[in-house]
Amino acid sequence: MSFLVPDECSLPSAEQPLRVAEFQSLFAGAAESVDRIDDRHARITLRGGPGLEEAVRDLAARESGCCAFFGFTVTAAGLDIVTLDVEVPASHADVLDGLARLAEAA
Repeated sequence: MSFLVPDECSLPSAEQPLRVAEFQSLFAGAAESVDRIDDRHARITLRGGPGLEEAVRDLAARESGCCAFFGFTVTAAGLDIVTLDVEVPASHADVLDGLARLAEAA
């Protein structure tokens, strides 16, 4: 599954499919639920073992580095549960839709 990458994304085009694959891999192994708070905010709950929080924080930080319009908040909710809140401006709601679909497909 893919989604439109906005022009503001500074990740080189050749690396964009690899980044999508990183999100798919993370979600495939850990996504438990996806809640749409509103059109600009999704909450993805992940469950996994040791290292999950660090993996989510690392991927969120790298994605924020190339797509500054993303707002990620990572919250550990117990030993094996991590909540990833993703917020975007209204102009990028379609990108959030794509990310939420990746998590839901997992």
